[in-house]
Amino acid sequence: MSPRTQRYREIVEILSVHGFGFAVGAMGMTGRFPFRRGLPGHQRGRTYAQPEHLRLALEELGPTFVKIGQILSTRADLLPPDYLTEVARLQDDVAPVPVAVVLETITEELGAVTIFDTLDRDPLASASIGQAHAATVAGARVVVKVRRPGVVAVVTEDLELLQDLAVRANRHWEVARDHDVVGIAQEFAATLRNELDYLREGRNAERFAAAFAADPAVHIPAVLWEMTTSRVLTLERIEGVKIDDVDALVAAGIDRPALARRAAGVLCKMVFEDGFFHADPHPGNFFVEVDGRLGIIDFGMVGEIDDALRANLGDLLVAVMSSDVDGATDAVLHLNLSGGTVDRAALRADVGRLVKSFSSRSLADFPVTAVINDLLVTLRRHHLRMPADLALLFKTLIMAEGLGERLDPDFRLVDVLAPYAERLVSQRFSADALTRLITELTHDLRSAGAGVPRALRGLVEALEQGSVEGRGRAEELRTVLDQVDRVGNRIVAGVVAAAVVDGLGRTVFTAPDRWSALRGLMVLAEAGGLAALAAYLARTAPRDPGRSGT
Repeated sequence: MSPRTQRYREIVEILSVHGFGFAVGAMGMTGRFPFRRGLPGHQRGRTYAQPEHLRLALEELGPTFVKIGQILSTRADLLPPDYLTEVARLQDDVAPVPVAVVLETITEELGAVTIFDTLDRDPLASASIGQAHAATVAGARVVVKVRRPGVVAVVTEDLELLQDLAVRANRHWEVARDHDVVGIAQEFAATLRNELDYLREGRNAERFAAAFAADPAVHIPAVLWEMTTSRVLTLERIEGVKIDDVDALVAAGIDRPALARRAAGVLCKMVFEDGFFHADPHPGNFFVEVDGRLGIIDFGMVGEIDDALRANLGDLLVAVMSSDVDGATDAVLHLNLSGGTVDRAALRADVGRLVKSFSSRSLADFPVTAVINDLLVTLRRHHLRMPADLALLFKTLIMAEGLGERLDPDFRLVDVLAPYAERLVSQRFSADALTRLITELTHDLRSAGAGVPRALRGLVEALEQGSVEGRGRAEELRTVLDQVDRVGNRIVAGVVAAAVVDGLGRTVFTAPDRWSALRGLMVLAEAGGLAALAAYLARTAPRDPGRSGT
């Protein structure tokens, strides 16, 4: 039996023992790999909750699957809360590599271990991908991360098997197709491969350092590039009190409410200003240094928010604030990456309940975590999959709120988020946004202006001749009407945007309460939208051929 076949069998047996035999059958593998129950070493007589079974299975499958479980713990759009809680317990803490192997790797990569003045034999931490050792260089304290020998080959093979299993599941199991398990496996593989490359982590650290270069209150460790390769990463050492060590913070006289606001502000700047954020902001990665600076470490997992995703978030926020259920439903659908069919009416009903629950609340009473969790429940119910970076963003915001409340019971993340939310909303009405909208409108008019009348004329002729087949022609009609609706919406949107751009500058940014001003502006936009829609309908209404006129 080849090593690859043996690994397949091992995966099948471990999944089966922990109650996931149905998944094995759904992948069409029971005939090829008959599985057994009650493997040696399995604790007979003990009953586990299903979420615990998932964690135990991942632990038994080894380091690659532990890392996948940790990535999965960030995906609240894929797993319900009890499963997320369980996989978050996965510990990436394995027996350390012997120091002789570490020294050999350093020598192979950097030429000699003596490049460091000192190197502690005992690691600071040992994980499935690598381990970290304290060292000194020219009297400066540093941390040296060394990748485990052979880990790339092991992870690569496991990821290939995982993606093959996803393809099998997609072929044999409707649930897998609905959840786009192939796409999920590809996302997880890309994330894990990125973590194998220490050069990438070094570049991430440098990018954060550049973003906070003007902020003396934030300390990002410097990368010692002359001592860094894809297998060895050398960083300035960050030391201080862990940000959630309340007793130590009190003893040090740290203003905890101010610290909570500052830490949340740093994360919000990363997300909404830089579009590049630390995606694993657990307390072990944030320190309060002796001089009061906020020190941040571990840049293997990051998220990025591009213009398109930022625009979609703006659309969703505008829709929720203005109680626009259809707009919110469209925004949710635009975020969906899964390829399954969606019952829009059912989704609209759920989104409507969410919008109704939160749209009437004041800014001071806006529960960020509750809104995110309700949205995630809706996504899971309808088998919608959000972009991985958005999932990381939601996780980051939830962790930020939880950390802030631990430091200060009166902390409210929305107070920190408000300026960024205002900016996100205002960007949807900016001059740049209007320019893009007009460009898209022009393109739509050019491509659809002639095509739609021809298509409608052909459909009318077919109806008159009685040659329409119900299902096929219904789909043609739907396509045509969708195109008409899209063009009409672009026209209306263009008129509305043009009407509010000037008002935004004069109203929002001079108002004492900008958030209330934004709400008022959206009401104005809705009123303008009605007027624009009336003008559009009057302009495009069919003329009576029996009447004369110009």
